[in-house]
Amino acid sequence: MGSKKYSVQINNGERTLSAQAGGSLLSVLFKNGILVPSACGGNGRCGFCRVKITEGAPDFTDSERSIISEADRLNHVRLSCQIRIFSDIKIELPTSMFKAKRFTGILEGKSVLTSEIVGLSIRLVNPEEITFVSGQYIQLRSPMYDGREISIRAYSIASLPSDKNHIELNIRFVPNGICSTWVFQHLQVGQKINFTGPYGDFHLSESNAPAIFIAGGSGMAPFHSILRDMVKRDIRRDVTYFFGARTQTDLFYLDELNRFQRENSWFRFIPALSNEPENSDWKGERGLITDVVARHFPDCSKHEAFLCGSPGMIDSCLKVLAQGGMPKDKIYYDKFA
Repeated sequence: MGSKKYSVQINNGERTLSAQAGGSLLSVLFKNGILVPSACGGNGRCGFCRVKITEGAPDFTDSERSIISEADRLNHVRLSCQIRIFSDIKIELPTSMFKAKRFTGILEGKSVLTSEIVGLSIRLVNPEEITFVSGQYIQLRSPMYDGREISIRAYSIASLPSDKNHIELNIRFVPNGICSTWVFQHLQVGQKINFTGPYGDFHLSESNAPAIFIAGGSGMAPFHSILRDMVKRDIRRDVTYFFGARTQTDLFYLDELNRFQRENSWFRFIPALSNEPENSDWKGERGLITDVVARHFPDCSKHEAFLCGSPGMIDSCLKVLAQGGMPKDKIYYDKFA
């Protein structure tokens, strides 16, 4: 890299950083304590490290064109890991990103939720407290093991914001996944855990409109936090929660959610199974979660929707909700690969 330096102006001069010519924008931000989320080692695959560049942006890379939608490209959204700095630039970042920190914790509990999902309870050590909003996520860092490289993956926080000394996570096992394999096969109670956060703008809106929650698998986590936080804050907003799974063995928190439904008249829980044996004792909904949502809400134009799950599930839900008349700006989601 050359010795020339350029300026990186953030949010109309709120902060100005000095950057070495040829360095990546992501690394410049990290070096200055601005922990922009990234889960692919800066290789342009995860899409988490998005920023808006209002001046001085280079041409889009192939990685950016494959990940960033045309609408976002027109809105100057870029992947900071793909931006090499060869001029002064101006960028915009969400103010919430300045609050992200590095944390060290101790694993206090590890529970089996399903054959593919474990729950982690982590006590914070350094720093000892975290401030977050229900719906936000952290980025967990798995160390090197068995010849595997360090890996970083995003997981939604399942615990209550009022407990500032702990966080809970729901982690799904991904075959050959570096981070999830470490969690399932190597991580033990008492072991140190490193993560950064909190991140994300996914949270319950201030509206009083009836809400539709849709999740599958470990997408349960943010809603586990949001629902309990609603009770704690005495928010009585009509919520219908659709949870998609393959079979009964893939359901978890079921007793707690059924009890939650009995105790709160504004809440309705609708689990749906897509691959449950026909001769089983299951009395609930069957089929793809999107089909179940469409049956219950052929017209959802007066609702808001909150989604958490795989990219495929999110995309399918967006189509169903649009067909039901829900405006795009009333649909909020986290799309995790």
